[in-house]
Amino acid sequence: MVATIQKDLIAAMKAKDDVRVGTLRLLLSSMKNKQIELGHELSSDEGMAVIQKEVKQRKDSISQYEAAGRADLAEEESAELAVLQTYMPAQMSEDEMAVAVEKAISSTGASGASDMGKVMGVLADLKGKADMGVVSAMVKQKLVG
Repeated sequence: MVATIQKDLIAAMKAKDDVRVGTLRLLLSSMKNKQIELGHELSSDEGMAVIQKEVKQRKDSISQYEAAGRADLAEEESAELAVLQTYMPAQMSEDEMAVAVEKAISSTGASGASDMGKVMGVLADLKGKADMGVVSAMVKQKLVG
């Protein structure tokens, strides 16, 4: 994954795509920091976790900038978010998430809010494919209702 990002960085530098260059440099830096923290080369799952963290940061920044009336900064973050999302796996639709939540609830026999941990444990494999905040909210709504 790191090699792919480095190749894309070189291509972006040649194309003089400043947004892409800056975003990929920050991403590579975050990956290098995580690698140093862990003390070994990043696995693909660990690399994906770094990308997910960066995506979440951009989404949070966009909402904060929009709330503050700073459309210019929100636009910059949106451009960076678009670059980062090219490295994410295809995201599940809300309908697909709802089906997965229903299956998890029925397979665990969950009946109330106290069973939320069991259900989320079953849904842990959706990480990276779905927004886990949305999945959590769906589970909560189904269990608490």
